[in-house]
Amino acid sequence: MATLSFKGKTFVQNYHLSVKYHQLIPDKEKSLTDKISLNDNLIIHGDNLKALKALLPNYAGKVKCIYIDPPYNTGNENWVYNDNVSSPIMQEWLGKVVDREDLTRHDKWLCMMMPRLKLLKELLSEDGVIFISIDDNEVHHLRMLMDEIFGEQNFLASFIWKKRIPANDSKKLVSTDHDYIICFSKNITTKLIGKEKELKNYTNPDNDPRGPWAISVLVCSKSKEERPNLFYPIIDPETGIKYDCDSNLVWTYERNKMKRLIEEGKVIFPKGGKGKPMYKRHLAELRSLYQPISTWIEASSKQQKEINEMEDESKMLILQSELNAKGTREITEIFGKEIFSYPKPTQIIRELLRVSTENDDIILDSFAGSGTTAHAVLDLNKEDGGNRKFILIECEDYADNITAERVRRVIKGVPNAKDDDLKNGFGGTFSFFELGEVLDIESLLKGENMPSYNELARYVFYTATGEEFDITKVDEESNSIGESKDYEVYLFYKPDIEYLKTIALTLERAKNLRPRKGKKRLVFAPMKYLDQDYLTEYQIEFCQLPFEIYRSRM
Repeated sequence: MATLSFKGKTFVQNYHLSVKYHQLIPDKEKSLTDKISLNDNLIIHGDNLKALKALLPNYAGKVKCIYIDPPYNTGNENWVYNDNVSSPIMQEWLGKVVDREDLTRHDKWLCMMMPRLKLLKELLSEDGVIFISIDDNEVHHLRMLMDEIFGEQNFLASFIWKKRIPANDSKKLVSTDHDYIICFSKNITTKLIGKEKELKNYTNPDNDPRGPWAISVLVCSKSKEERPNLFYPIIDPETGIKYDCDSNLVWTYERNKMKRLIEEGKVIFPKGGKGKPMYKRHLAELRSLYQPISTWIEASSKQQKEINEMEDESKMLILQSELNAKGTREITEIFGKEIFSYPKPTQIIRELLRVSTENDDIILDSFAGSGTTAHAVLDLNKEDGGNRKFILIECEDYADNITAERVRRVIKGVPNAKDDDLKNGFGGTFSFFELGEVLDIESLLKGENMPSYNELARYVFYTATGEEFDITKVDEESNSIGESKDYEVYLFYKPDIEYLKTIALTLERAKNLRPRKGKKRLVFAPMKYLDQDYLTEYQIEFCQLPFEIYRSRM
């Protein structure tokens, strides 16, 4: 496989591993729910690399679909490289706007994307899929970077959507009227759900024991020069009538397979010798009841209905092709004014979700922007009765007044909306979180930036076991924070410096932690008053806070 080289690559290849876990601080005022929870729909305000790392304890391997719309790196977006990588070269990049005159702008973009894509891969489920919007500025680099991180065998498609009609007259030679959406899977178990095939033509008028069938043509549009092995006569075994193919329309199958189909009764010959033989294709032979996904993104079912109801051909053309402008119109309709530049239209993301997710799946967008992904999730749930969940991450200051506010309005309803569902509101909830301080375990006993019990429980459980943390299993009174495949996990901790100076794993506490299921017990505490014999007797593996937090699976 060809490899991609860029300045700074050696420093960012494993940078995601060194990013510290941060607290996720709930904000009740900005949320739209009676009970804030990390298991709710989520909107997180903060640096997306740090936020992705903070999500790992709860969501590693659980996200079915990821959609991101990162900076296209056109040179006009004013994005800034902000990853504090320990490298003199990259330290010089910090806080500087990446513009068109920047000779390292492609290197910076790749250095920004690589650690984020690696964390996104960790969050993706084994049958998950990731969609990335991009244009010609970085699509070639992105494909190679994705090949390296996800594996070139997991490339699914490069979707194209036409965002402009008519052509851009300001361009002298070529008007770029499309964008790309690059699609990769976590592995080959991924399935995309196409449109249902039309099965109304499958009937069984002759009571064929093989079940319903329909006829299809037995020729393909190749010349005899192109496919000489498909140019031959076939004979009806009952009438002896010979059928020749046209010099520019040869048979679909070579001689031996055609002979086999005739013997199996799968070729229907015309009565009286007039016409062409046809293929009797049985319903049971279909590989799938769904059509393959087209790489040309079409209108959504909702928009297609609008198109079909229009009689004026020019109006249909405008409606089908003004997808980019439609995103702006949606924002204007929701807020009463245009407050966000070039938002993606809901129907594009909605169509991606339709083909890649089912009712209870989790969808993540770590470049959330105006919140289109959440809008699309709620819209699709409203249509099919699903319970999909969204996670949005937005680093900019508008995370509350644009991203979250859009979600609030589409949940509650937009009174002036033309669409009845949007007017009445899609319903739903979300919890808003701010990215908090670093979970710096070394500072615990100093009483600095002390996390809550649940936050530290998330951190130690995930880092010690590598498995999903379930906050509903936490019982602070008994110090139990959950159960992994190998351990029952306990945490002796309070965000209180005096408590941490005195609490210890004693013989009495050890006796009260007898294994319920024959598993070892992983106990986190500031100190212990037991020797190794007692630890062995009571099947305890002790981890001292703050020095021995580790991944026991590694």
